[in-house]
Order: sequence, then C-alpha cells, then structure tokens
Amino acid sequence: MSLIELNSISKKYLTGQVETEALKQVTVSIEKGKLVTFVGPSGSGKTTLLNIIGCMDKPSSGEVRVTDTRVDTLDKKAAANFRGKHLGFIFQSFNLIPVLSVYENIEYPLLMISRTPAGERRERVMAVLEAVGMADQKDKRPDQISGGQKQRVAVARALVTNPDVVLADEPTANLDHDTAHKIIDLMKKMRDTYGTTFVFSTHDPRIVEHADVVHGIEDGRLLNGNPLYQGGKDHA
Repeated sequence: MSLIELNSISKKYLTGQVETEALKQVTVSIEKGKLVTFVGPSGSGKTTLLNIIGCMDKPSSGEVRVTDTRVDTLDKKAAANFRGKHLGFIFQSFNLIPVLSVYENIEYPLLMISRTPAGERRERVMAVLEAVGMADQKDKRPDQISGGQKQRVAVARALVTNPDVVLADEPTANLDHDTAHKIIDLMKKMRDTYGTTFVFSTHDPRIVEHADVVHGIEDGRLLNGNPLYQGGKDHA
C-alpha cells in the first residue's frame, strides 16, 4: 500500500532573471513501513523532494499525496497542521533548542501541535527517551551532550508524535562510523516496531546499505525512473 504518491512533480525557482528547475517530472510511490533513500550529489534535487513531501515547499506542477491527502493544495495553516499530525523531521544540524533540556526538546512538538495532557506527554517523552537510550541524559542541555547523543534526541523528537512518516535530510553527515550505525539501527528498530515510514536524502553509503528501497536522483530526475534497489534486505 502506497503511503506517499508523487505524480509528475516539477519544481522551478527564479533567482533574479535565472530560472532553475530543481525537480523534473518526478513520479514515485513509497509504501508504508519502508526505509526509502534518495541518493544523489549535492544539488541533485533530493532535499527539494523531501521539502515537498514534508509540506515545507510546493511543487510548480504535479500532485503530491501523503496518507491519501492532497498536500500540494494545502494552505500554510493546513500544511502546518498536517505536518504536526503526520510527519516527523530529522535535520542534519539537529535543530535542538539550546535553552531547553533534552526532555523539553522532545516534549516541544507535543506542546505545539496538540493539547496532549501532561501525564500522557510525560509517558510519550519517556518512552522515546528509553527507546533511543537517552533517559539518563534527559535533564541535560544540548551543549552538554555529544553529537551522536544530539542525533538520538532528534530521532526521539521526530518520533514522539507517532508520525506516519519521518523525513531525514543527511541524518548521519556529522556522525562518526560507530554512531552512524547505531542511529541507523535505531531507526530500523522504530520502523519494525511501529511501522514508521522513513524517507532519507543522503549520499552516505552507510544508510544506502540498510535501505529497503534506493532511488538515484541526478539533475532533478530519478535515474531510469525506477529504484536502484528494492527489497531483499535482512532486517533482523
């Protein structure tokens, strides 16, 4: 069953008098509960693609459906509500709030998007803290933990709202080899446990190795229009 459907997506930007086509007639389906990776060099269009799936940007043409909702037609308020209900984000730069503790950073999306009772908020925050192995660091601020720990907090924050889809833009770019593999294993565990769909943009072979589906993208087009790899991985 397809959770995400992109049909003939194109995206053009105008900088002064210069028009740049970041995406060119991209059509792709993403199934629920898969770890899907878009691979390509810088400037290939993969981040633009994630922004469009994540309702952070709109295509110039084409249709985008996520959880059977036509998201490319949503206004700003409706798009923000949709993001809060259905999507989680993991950023390369972590985007943690410096003055908040680890616990408060993870709790923040629940305060922003819903009227979740305090008791339920605490249960959900502590559950994801345990899942990412950061419960004992919950009172520390971001400047008191390592880069790998910050990424674990970012993963927990993305998962605390129980999203249908987690979008991750180069999530392992700032991590060493061992930490990157731990983060990848953690996300695979979340996929297998909760059925969360993960969509990555990356050129990191460590992520590509563990993906269910790999799409190549270059100059705004999917290579051959088909996955470079699909299925057959051992997810034990």
